[in-house]
Amino acid sequence: MPNWKEVLDQIKAAGSPYDIYRRSSLAELHAHTDRNVIIYYSGWLQKPALAQACFTGFELNDSDKNGFMAAIHHLDRSKGLDLVLHTPGGDLAACESLVDYLRLMFRGNIRAIVPQLAMSAGTMVACACERIVMGKHSSLGSIDPQFGGIAAHGVIEEFERARKDISDNPANIPIWQPILAKYPPTFVGECEKAIAWSTEIVKEWLLSGMLRDRKDKRKVANKIVSELGDHALMKSHARHISAAAAEKMGLEIFHLESSPALQNLVLTLHHICIQTLAATTAIKLIENHLGMAFIQNAQANMPSLPMPVQAVGQHIELPEEPVPQHRPSRRGGRRSKRSRS
Repeated sequence: MPNWKEVLDQIKAAGSPYDIYRRSSLAELHAHTDRNVIIYYSGWLQKPALAQACFTGFELNDSDKNGFMAAIHHLDRSKGLDLVLHTPGGDLAACESLVDYLRLMFRGNIRAIVPQLAMSAGTMVACACERIVMGKHSSLGSIDPQFGGIAAHGVIEEFERARKDISDNPANIPIWQPILAKYPPTFVGECEKAIAWSTEIVKEWLLSGMLRDRKDKRKVANKIVSELGDHALMKSHARHISAAAAEKMGLEIFHLESSPALQNLVLTLHHICIQTLAATTAIKLIENHLGMAFIQNAQANMPSLPMPVQAVGQHIELPEEPVPQHRPSRRGGRRSKRSRS
């Protein structure tokens, strides 16, 4: 018979209703596929006020590696990995490092599942997998790098246009001078390097993973990175790419609707993850099918949100970060020297 403290510990370990339902959904998906399952969910859509206040943490960053290390520990890695992605993207260097780590741990046996959105660097992670599971409601995004919300391709295009206009007519110098003056020294060169970097790593991941058994893999890989990274073609970094469009590019897409049982399990898991992010102070979830969770919270000015419940022995919660006060909103946030995708 457990004593009072042991009963209390079990209650705490069970977590909130959101934790219980989410873990149950993760376990059911694992039972169906017999593969390891890890969710990587960001709450940028559920916390728009924080996102507009330039709050950091929603994006893919180097701190996520700690969450994945915790989630991978004790897994039978021979079963591969189903990585469920919902992210706006993030830091290019962090993305490359995370992909390298996951591919080493699971020997490339990774399948990306995108219930709704895997944008920018999230798309790059998906391209590093052997296959991408998408529904009619799912979207990938462009992989063109960003500097503080400014498209690297856009900077190059603007610079080339200015160079041509000034070369054709030197009288245009006063028109372009204030525009070009906003860019710091070497910025154009940094944009060129970031574009080459993102293109090269995605192409290498495609050749060594998703397309490795195709005879025309180099041609297809070039087509994919060209279309995903073409700012002129996409028109906007925020443009959504459907499952059909991704498949037309050459990506290996498994349509979620072709397996009703899998569709039901994936969407149930997606809905409870979104509800967790909407109803609690959690801004990011990294969790496996065994219930090991790495949850990042934010101290937010939202009195209607309940404080998170820590599940002893299973949740690893990061320290709360204060929300910036009286800070003007700027599209894309502060300019960073690190490139984002």
